[in-house]
Amino acid sequence: MSDEILVNVTPQETRVALIESGVLQEIFVERASRFGLVGNIYKGRVQRVLPGMQAAFVEMGLERTGFLHASDIRVPDAGADTAEPDIRALLREGDEVLVQVIKEPLGTKGARLTTQLSIPSRYLVLLPFADRVGVSARIEDEAERQRLKSMISDMVVAEGAAGGYIVRTAGEGMPEQAAQSDLRFLLRLWTSIRAHADALPAGSLVHGDLPLVMRILRDLLGTQVERVRIDSRAAWRRVRAFAERFIPEIAHQVEFYDAERPIFDLYGVEDELQRGLERKVPLKSGGYLIIDQTEAMTTVDVNTGGYVGHRNLEETIFKTNLEAAQALARQLRLRNLGGIIIVDFIDMLESEHKRQVLKALEKALARDHAKSVICDVSPLGLVEMTRKRTRESLEHVLCEGCPTCRGRGSVKTVETVNHEIAREVMRSGRQFDPKEFLVVACPDVISTLLDEQSTMLAELEEIVSRPIRLQAETLYQREQFDVVLM
Repeated sequence: MSDEILVNVTPQETRVALIESGVLQEIFVERASRFGLVGNIYKGRVQRVLPGMQAAFVEMGLERTGFLHASDIRVPDAGADTAEPDIRALLREGDEVLVQVIKEPLGTKGARLTTQLSIPSRYLVLLPFADRVGVSARIEDEAERQRLKSMISDMVVAEGAAGGYIVRTAGEGMPEQAAQSDLRFLLRLWTSIRAHADALPAGSLVHGDLPLVMRILRDLLGTQVERVRIDSRAAWRRVRAFAERFIPEIAHQVEFYDAERPIFDLYGVEDELQRGLERKVPLKSGGYLIIDQTEAMTTVDVNTGGYVGHRNLEETIFKTNLEAAQALARQLRLRNLGGIIIVDFIDMLESEHKRQVLKALEKALARDHAKSVICDVSPLGLVEMTRKRTRESLEHVLCEGCPTCRGRGSVKTVETVNHEIAREVMRSGRQFDPKEFLVVACPDVISTLLDEQSTMLAELEEIVSRPIRLQAETLYQREQFDVVLM
């Protein structure tokens, strides 16, 4: 079964699902409320030059002017002189300048700007005003660095391309065809940006960061993805026009989906998306994973559950761990979990089984676009690994902290809340002299006070020598209550 991309578009949200062999592997979500400015290129006009700050304020048509420091201004033919030039020698009030946002506006401060433009693609970054080829420092293998640098340098000469290029970390191991496709895409895009800049007045947006669907086309669409299906005619037209202009070789793969069945019902994407937010991940064998995401790391616990196998215990554990490795790789991509990940596989006695489980995990992660590093099984039987953070996790995008448990992941029992109410009544009885007490709490708590805890309630009335009335409030959460002095 071929791989494909499904795009669901609503007025304020776009969702993109990457399907591999009929199974959801990754989900991307973009909402209008979260659009940022970083990466946008504007044609601005210098409003004020401040020599004392070595900076200038640039009007870009936004709510606040942008801030451009002298260190962020491109100096043609600077040579070996590294001294920071006087801002007055670089800019004057009224000058028109092409700037790029490198830091979002914050509070009363405007966006931080630079004239040293950079335009990213999947594997490369184009520096239009530079003339060098560099390789990301995270690509550590020296032979690979030399291969990439030589390959890109030869392509720049062959294509007659101006500007400098940096190979991104994702470019490690990239084939020549992919690099050439990226380079040509960047050349077409820069030509378009220059044409827009010449035609637009100062204070205009020249180039915005690509919308989600266009970024997916740029970064994911290749030989393995055979088609893109979009359920919005307007979005389909925009994407098709973008593809025909910048990536013409894949334009025919972009299709409009107009069937009655919602596009995310295909391959069960909606159901898989909901399961991607759950803590427990069932395995076909009867085992399961428990995934906990914390600030410091993500922990994954593997359990056999109801799976007892057909041979011996070691074989059962081995089979469960192999299945868990496959499921884990998919969950890391689906949930977009990054940073440090600790996996507690079920303890295996045979070293060959441990090796095969690690090999299965590495193989399952081979198609993952985010780079990961897997360590050997530790003396405690844990597998430590890291996965590059590329964006917010699915949980952080779609969820927020629970208002009831405040992120603890649990709530107090009804009995615990009953005892807290009793202590509050006794505390208030010692401090004040009310005629009676009114306890307002959620129905579950009130019901328990009237039933199982009725004896405690009677004893409490004797202690405080005041009657206690109860009132159920459906809007109260389990741990919320009030003791009112009447």
